[in-house]
Amino acid sequence: MGERTPTVLLDDLWFGEGPRWHEGRLWFSDMHAHEVAAVTPQGERERIVSVDGRPSGLGWLPDGRLLVVSMEDRKILRLDPGGLVEYADLSALATWHCNDMVVDSQGRAYVGNFGSELGDVPANLVLVSPEGAVRVVAEDLAFPNGSVITPDGSTLIVAETWGLRLTAFDIQADGSLADRRLWAELDVPPDGICLDAEGAIWVAAITFEPDGMGADVELASGGFVRVAEGGAELARIASRDRSGFACMLGAPDGRTLFMIEAREHDVAKMDGPGNGRIRVVQVDAPRAGLP
Repeated sequence: MGERTPTVLLDDLWFGEGPRWHEGRLWFSDMHAHEVAAVTPQGERERIVSVDGRPSGLGWLPDGRLLVVSMEDRKILRLDPGGLVEYADLSALATWHCNDMVVDSQGRAYVGNFGSELGDVPANLVLVSPEGAVRVVAEDLAFPNGSVITPDGSTLIVAETWGLRLTAFDIQADGSLADRRLWAELDVPPDGICLDAEGAIWVAAITFEPDGMGADVELASGGFVRVAEGGAELARIASRDRSGFACMLGAPDGRTLFMIEAREHDVAKMDGPGNGRIRVVQVDAPRAGLP
């Protein structure tokens, strides 16, 4: 990627998560504003729906209905014409708040969770069927966070935040996951991720103090890192005074990288809208796969 300067698209978020390019706009959750919103490439923003339990991951069923992760009550909600309805209850399988989600072309949703308040307890990846049934498809993950599915639908790659790695699985015919393997080892804790047409992954990287959130070593500052399978770093965009928490490739040509950043992750330390923002930058390789 050549030298390009990111610009600010929105600067009035509390804390953004789950960005998805859909029908000409970037959809995202502003979790501490308790809303799902959408924004055009020109910065025109619309509130889509309010979510009391704090929204996070987003996805769509084949019939076009929106699915939303409701973090605190560990549920998936579906947006019907009459409003939000409960689609699936993950509380028996998720040991702490649910977070990111990727929905495949068949409408199967893969959902991660923190594991514990600090994310330092191994957690499950849960599959929600198109009928709303739930089951565990991967165990013992170190804070499963952002996930992507390759264009051929054969592979799921998940960011293990406190494992400092991206982990790949083969997707079986029934949605089960097999052949767990290391896709890339990282020098930063990954949060949200997105896949490009050259097979590389953009990783949103968190900044934190060595004793913060369960970490016991000093890590590189946050931002956005493009990595190849095997872990080779291809590009890095610094966030300076903020952490990177999520990213998405979009725009009509798929070459705009939307970068969601925030100063604080703890709502008690936030000073209101403006804690979070979305920046954009043009990149060479377009979006691929899901989300």
